[in-house]
Amino acid sequence: MNAHDKAFRRFLIIWSGQLLSAIGSGLTAFALGVFVFQQTHSTMSYSFIILFSFLPSFLLLPFSGVLADRFDRKKMMIIGDIGSIAGILFILLVMLSGHMELWHIYLGVGISAISAAILNPAFKATVSDLVSEEMYSQASGLIQLANSAQYLISPLVAGFLLSAFDIQLVLLIDIITFLLAVGAVLLIMKHDATPQKHERQSFFREMSEAFRYLLSKKGVFSLVLLMSVVCFYIGLLQSLLGPMMLTLTDSKTLGIALSASASGMLVSSLLIGLFGMGKSKVFMLSFSLALAGLFYALMGVFTSVWLIMVFGFLFFITLPFVNTSLEVLIRTNVENERQGRVWSMITAISQIGFVLAFGSAGFLADHVFNPLFDPDQFLGQTVGQVIGTGAGRGIGFLFILSGVLVALLGIVIGRVRKIRDLEGITLKGNHSHK
Repeated sequence: MNAHDKAFRRFLIIWSGQLLSAIGSGLTAFALGVFVFQQTHSTMSYSFIILFSFLPSFLLLPFSGVLADRFDRKKMMIIGDIGSIAGILFILLVMLSGHMELWHIYLGVGISAISAAILNPAFKATVSDLVSEEMYSQASGLIQLANSAQYLISPLVAGFLLSAFDIQLVLLIDIITFLLAVGAVLLIMKHDATPQKHERQSFFREMSEAFRYLLSKKGVFSLVLLMSVVCFYIGLLQSLLGPMMLTLTDSKTLGIALSASASGMLVSSLLIGLFGMGKSKVFMLSFSLALAGLFYALMGVFTSVWLIMVFGFLFFITLPFVNTSLEVLIRTNVENERQGRVWSMITAISQIGFVLAFGSAGFLADHVFNPLFDPDQFLGQTVGQVIGTGAGRGIGFLFILSGVLVALLGIVIGRVRKIRDLEGITLKGNHSHK
């Protein structure tokens, strides 16, 4: 077995641990969302769980990216996993005490989110340490597969667990998966060390350098700005799909529907992991995003759970192609020694859209769009005759508008010259492996 194969095997060990922890995190996310919605019947309370699980991680990303370039990336992953355990354990202990309030849940998921901010840039940068450039597409596809597990497997399992057991069991399972992720990293640490920089600057200097570096990469920066807009619409879907479907069905059926829809990510992630993708990543990005917008819109048109599942399945099929195209275009245009802080800066800028979506989704649903689709309102008497009226149909209309705009953005991305010019550019020395 050559050095490249051994390095890829070590990547697979780390990836396996992250796969398990992603499944555990998905169990907790689904269970807490259903728990809060059933207790409050508030879309805003539901979406605030997503916001609090995301915002701390978002705010700390630039700092954690610098850490990923300055310190041992595998040790950072261990610290991140242990911090996530602390957040979930806090929620579990408060629940067992019998004095649970909403702010306890928000605080617990916030602690886990801070830990994720430490872990994620280190994990992304570790790919470039272990994997040769020829295997970037396969590694990215496998990472998307791990990420998709929390949407594919977790809702189905969590739905059945919640129907038979208390939510505390779900939290305990999540803690165990994080422990397994720590074990996976410890297993390979004796074989492999992260390349270290000898010259270290201040945090803020490295962060500002990363931002200036991004500005100098016109194509990458244009891509990141456009994707921040796309992230806003994806964030709306992530925040509101559960509440919309809970107006149509129960939590057990919701779990089945979400898992069935997310199986589209499994299909395309496996295909990318096994075979890679075509040469034109810009075309694949544009085409996949346009299709994603179409299926997104169609999810809002119907009230049939089966049809929502079908279009959800088709929507999720497109996401790994979108994400892998983005990762490969960026990874091949950024030197390895800058990967940690540049990745965190890219993530921070693009995910501004998520912050705006998670913060506004509940308000838009509860106070703007859903009231417009009361039977006696104008939209209820016009558009409502096609897509239905009452609870959740305003969310459906918001999905239709968002999907159309995502499709248009996909077309725009394929026509931006600076983004097209990224194709075929490969930086020398932008990967390091044993």
